[in-house]
Amino acid sequence: MKKITRTLGLLALVALLAPVGAAVAQTGAPTTTGPTPSADPTEVPIDGGASLLLAGGVALGLKKLRARRRA
Repeated sequence: MKKITRTLGLLALVALLAPVGAAVAQTGAPTTTGPTPSADPTEVPIDGGASLLLAGGVALGLKKLRARRRA
């Protein structure tokens, strides 16, 4: 069982990291379509993704604590 879990974990890791190489290799002529950059290039909208990630972490932590108390 441990060997199957390790194999599936390695397969999932490879499947998640394989597209990264293709995404980095995407180079080409800059396009003229799309929004123009703002005056301050350090403005990054992190509110939506960060809050969802934080909420997921809190939910996972609570689940682990409840499981530990039951055991």
